[in-house]
Amino acid sequence: MACRAVRRLRQHLGRRGAFLLILGVGKICWGIGWIAAPVTDPLGLDLLTRAFPLHCWAWLWINCGLVMIGMAWLRVGRDWLGFAVALVPPTVWALAYTVAFFTGDYSRGGYVAIWYLTSHVGVILWASGVPEYSVPPAPRARRGTGA
Repeated sequence: MACRAVRRLRQHLGRRGAFLLILGVGKICWGIGWIAAPVTDPLGLDLLTRAFPLHCWAWLWINCGLVMIGMAWLRVGRDWLGFAVALVPPTVWALAYTVAFFTGDYSRGGYVAIWYLTSHVGVILWASGVPEYSVPPAPRARRGTGA
């Protein structure tokens, strides 16, 4: 019974929906982490903390994660908002780390920014362009070839 429910859930979500669901949960956890264990002096995030306290930025991660989870259940083509919202927090963080690097506030900021841009923004952009059923069928062996 549980296997059938999981199968139906996976079928309903599809690959893109599953991606949004997993990433949305991750963003919520990341935001909760910033609230539950606040950092008094977050290196490289001065640009952000000058505008708002860090717990406000944590809520950005949480709210984007909630939107992504909601969009995960929609059909392909209607889930675009989930992918657009997924880009916001890592792009903001990458911008803050880039500024911190160029102003000399955080020497590792450039590397952290590149990490956010590749492992977050790049992966989200890639996943948003993947069609739901783009995997070609497995090749079949021909008769008489011994394969």
